[in-house]
Amino acid sequence: MLAKLSTRPAVVRRCAATGATALALVGAGLPAVASDGTGPGLTRFYGQQVKWSPCKGEDMPRDLQCGKVTVPLDYGRPRARTLDLALARYRATGKKRGSVVLNFGGPGAAGVSELAAGGDDFMGLTDNYDVVSFDPRGVGRSSPVSCGDGAAEASITAASGAEADHPRAVLEQLKKAAAECAKHSGPVLPHIGTVNTARDLDVIRQALGDKKLNYLGFSYGTRLGAVYAARFPKKVGRLVLDGVDTLTEPMSEQGVAGAEGQQTALDDFIDWCAEDIACPFGQDARDAREQVVRLVHSLDEDPVPTDFGQEFTGQDLVGAISQALYSKQLWPSLERAIAELVEDGDTRGVMAFASGGAGLPVRQQRHDGLVDENDVPLDNLPAALMAINCADDPDRPAAATIVRELGRLRTQYEQASPVFGRYRLTELLMCYGRPRGTDYIREDVRDLHTPRMLLVGTRGDPATPYRWTVETAKRLGDSAVVLDNKGEGHTGYASSKCVHGKVDAFLLYGSLPPTGSSCGPEEDEH
Repeated sequence: MLAKLSTRPAVVRRCAATGATALALVGAGLPAVASDGTGPGLTRFYGQQVKWSPCKGEDMPRDLQCGKVTVPLDYGRPRARTLDLALARYRATGKKRGSVVLNFGGPGAAGVSELAAGGDDFMGLTDNYDVVSFDPRGVGRSSPVSCGDGAAEASITAASGAEADHPRAVLEQLKKAAAECAKHSGPVLPHIGTVNTARDLDVIRQALGDKKLNYLGFSYGTRLGAVYAARFPKKVGRLVLDGVDTLTEPMSEQGVAGAEGQQTALDDFIDWCAEDIACPFGQDARDAREQVVRLVHSLDEDPVPTDFGQEFTGQDLVGAISQALYSKQLWPSLERAIAELVEDGDTRGVMAFASGGAGLPVRQQRHDGLVDENDVPLDNLPAALMAINCADDPDRPAAATIVRELGRLRTQYEQASPVFGRYRLTELLMCYGRPRGTDYIREDVRDLHTPRMLLVGTRGDPATPYRWTVETAKRLGDSAVVLDNKGEGHTGYASSKCVHGKVDAFLLYGSLPPTGSSCGPEEDEH
């Protein structure tokens, strides 16, 4: 699932395209690890302490501190190459009882920049905690992956557009795109994925000086939290999963569910927009829905130029809209941005959602140390999203299966959403030709013997359906306690005072709501 990001424009570019073909050369095997996380060659990593200093950068808050930890590139060969992971924290202002680590989702959301932009939401936790986030391996400043300048994008356009009538040609395009992703990503790519990130998270826990991991994960961050709990059950402290991801559904089913959820959210936005005289689609909601479809198709057929020297397509617009729909706070900005695009051909507003001001793609990177913020590739979030999802997914449809089923799948996805269907079809295609990912998540993350953890599901969530919360809670076992948020939007912590209060009460005081508790829609601020 896409990131649970702050309400500033998300750092995402061409999310339906470039990143959809990131290569993930991750096998299913898991190197042995001791119950305390250590093992042969790992002692030096578990002996680290983070050295904190003020974060560099014009937009960095003065009270935000930055640091790093070093982890093995390959946990199976810990004495070989290493990676540095970027960290950031707000220090505890009250009596400190440790740290709480945040993951903002994606996969592919850079925790350092997200904490810098959205830290106000978490200041209540600093009563007792250092509030910490990090850029996972392959993400942000931590050896960022990339697919380059557009070859991968062209293949996905072919895969979901008119050229999909020739599926064997599409498969060749996908292979070429995968090679481009490998070329631009470097040695971190074969070792990307949630299982390795969970092991990194345990190194971070130890480097922070915490005996147990206290954790708040959003969207994909819930998958990471669940994998950590399965790998390190004796190290679980107070753990919260908000916007719960599926641990079992194949990518094809996730794509359909995502398209349906996003279409519902878009319909809600259009209903809201049509009540405003400034709505670029007019005041007839039904006609407005048809106009959105026509606008996307028009831009796919005839893209418009941007200040970045590249063309802005209909799928770029879909990616921008998908980010804005995660929070009602962004709807007025989305309305203005689309009006500028429709009325003046000005792409800057929608590009603010689709690019977020990241740096230009880099040609040569150091893959063992942190890169400068300005050198993070524009497509890093979508490239990391797809690489990690491929690493986490064991399904690999054969070429004959794709050739036979592609036309039917296109119809199925377009029926789920005339706007987002093409965008989400890549969920099935993106891993073609890559070695299968790990089956650990689907097979082994279940029946956990950990302290009780809090799972938050939002009824109107466009990205992680509420039923995933229920299914994952059942799968994790008796340790999972579900909070039913009867609101709208992706995740509940930032949008519902009720959810926010109950999550903070658990993290700060260990006070869990009773099983079956809910937060009503009247508690939703937005």
